[in-house]
Amino acid sequence: MDNSNNAHLQPLLGMTLEQLQGVVKELGMPRFTATQLAEWLYTHRADNFEAMNNISKANRHKLASRYSVGRYAPMHEQRSVDGTVKYLFATADGKAVESVYIPDGDRATLCISSQKGCRMGCTFCMTGRQGYHGNLTAAEIINQVMSIPESLSLTNVVFMGMGEPMDNVDAVLQVIDVLTAKWGLAWSPKRITVSSIGKMPELRRLLDETSVHIAISVHSPFHAEREKLMPVERAFAVSDVMKLLSGYDFAHQRRLSVEYIMWGGLNDDAAHADSLVKLLRHVDSRVNLIRFHAIPGSPLRTSSEENMVAFRDRLNEQGIICTIRRSRGEDIFAACGMLAGKVNDNQQH
Repeated sequence: MDNSNNAHLQPLLGMTLEQLQGVVKELGMPRFTATQLAEWLYTHRADNFEAMNNISKANRHKLASRYSVGRYAPMHEQRSVDGTVKYLFATADGKAVESVYIPDGDRATLCISSQKGCRMGCTFCMTGRQGYHGNLTAAEIINQVMSIPESLSLTNVVFMGMGEPMDNVDAVLQVIDVLTAKWGLAWSPKRITVSSIGKMPELRRLLDETSVHIAISVHSPFHAEREKLMPVERAFAVSDVMKLLSGYDFAHQRRLSVEYIMWGGLNDDAAHADSLVKLLRHVDSRVNLIRFHAIPGSPLRTSSEENMVAFRDRLNEQGIICTIRRSRGEDIFAACGMLAGKVNDNQQH
């Protein structure tokens, strides 16, 4: 691979066919060269220009003088006892982001990051605690999918890693285009889930411009309580987010998931369950209950198994499909809310 994440050249990886057409036009190449480039990037997965042997040598050199392919391998990996693998990718400015590969029977899911850190400030998330250090480019996002060793075996991608995807919506939409277009990886949109805490203008764009699955982080049905946990509630109340979602069809191919982290003595009682049912009464959704994974310095504690089962059963009894998500990769800090992109910490393992 060309390790071009540290190079000054603009990467072609992550570009749409239209953008590649702009590149070849700018360089005075035939228009069909853009289609050849897309095929080399996304079908053949070339990681250098020399492999692109149906493009003339002169044009390959011209491309290499102005652009890089953009593929680069992860700089470090950690393997969990449960088979989960956490990959660390460097970014061009010396930061690092993490992706998590989760094998599960015939499914192989990659959880990818969209930002370096996060500016949403959720109190229970290690990524949020580190602050915001910039958006990832489309190239840096799609490279996570294409450059792990298990890339060809992936069945699903979830935008649930570091960052709020709707805070980097242009790059996320571009990556979804690359993943799903015929000239790209040609995936079904049903293999892709995008998570959000509810930035509504950008969420509306995602809903209107794609047909990927949606996951909304709720964590509390009560405005004041959710605001303390998730400052985004001040700008975009979860009740308003649900009103927006109620205008879309989630009863057929597209799926809406509600993510709900369980904290002992905070949001795991019957009153919360009943209020969550009321909040969701106008949307077709399923609820994923998530065990809280303790993070340093947090006063929050994990809900008991007994409370989680009772909460799940109460929702199911009232017609809301609810399951308890199995935790993966907690021993390598790869579980929900634990990604931090710390180079030094990871390299010590």
